[in-house]
Amino acid sequence: MPFRPIIAIVAGALATAAMALAGATMSAHEIQAGLERQAAAAIARNGGTGVTAHFTSPSGWPSRHPVLESRGGLDEGTRAEVARAVAEIPGIGGVRWADGEARAQVEGIEYTPMHCQEDVDALLRARTVRFEQSRSTIDRASQQLLDEVAAALRPCLGSIIAITGHTDSSGTEPGNLALSRERAEAVRQALIARGIPGDGLRARGVGSSEPVEGLAPADPANRRIEFSVIATEPLEIAPVDVPGAR
Repeated sequence: MPFRPIIAIVAGALATAAMALAGATMSAHEIQAGLERQAAAAIARNGGTGVTAHFTSPSGWPSRHPVLESRGGLDEGTRAEVARAVAEIPGIGGVRWADGEARAQVEGIEYTPMHCQEDVDALLRARTVRFEQSRSTIDRASQQLLDEVAAALRPCLGSIIAITGHTDSSGTEPGNLALSRERAEAVRQALIARGIPGDGLRARGVGSSEPVEGLAPADPANRRIEFSVIATEPLEIAPVDVPGAR
């Protein structure tokens, strides 16, 4: 076969493939935009103020598996309702929360306190996770305490472990809120480094809004990290498409 016809055939094939890829990408972005609109409507109907559904994979491609992100302030029941509503949208694959909850509950939600709660509370009764002054860097002296906390939490893996940062009332409250969040996240990362799976850990900060009962808001003893260990009953989840699955 002459050389030029071969070049023409190859060029035509490449052009066809490029057009097909462009068409597929355009279609994927159109689907993504449609799912984003439906998800936003579902979130609004279910009281998900401040919640956004992101339909983009870690590599930047459009995805049918949204990550729900909240600016905070939602109770667990509302979170469950929002996840359920988004999961029920036709075309949605699977739903998860950006702050660590890997499974999106789509039916009722039940919580059972875990024995690990008592174990962690006992560790923190006489000691506190300490940080460098006005920073979120964990003090070296608290590393052993975190080792013990991680060991106490390990038997309850699979549950939801909430990490809440608190400050006293010194300083501005926006600054207190930001610092408490950063410190809670620092503890979350420290637990992950100690083998506690991150998908069950949630970090939040409440600033000085929840002082210890009986203490003045400005008392330095209000600077603390609290843990809440909660077991979730197995719940139905939205199906997730797996490449090659039948």
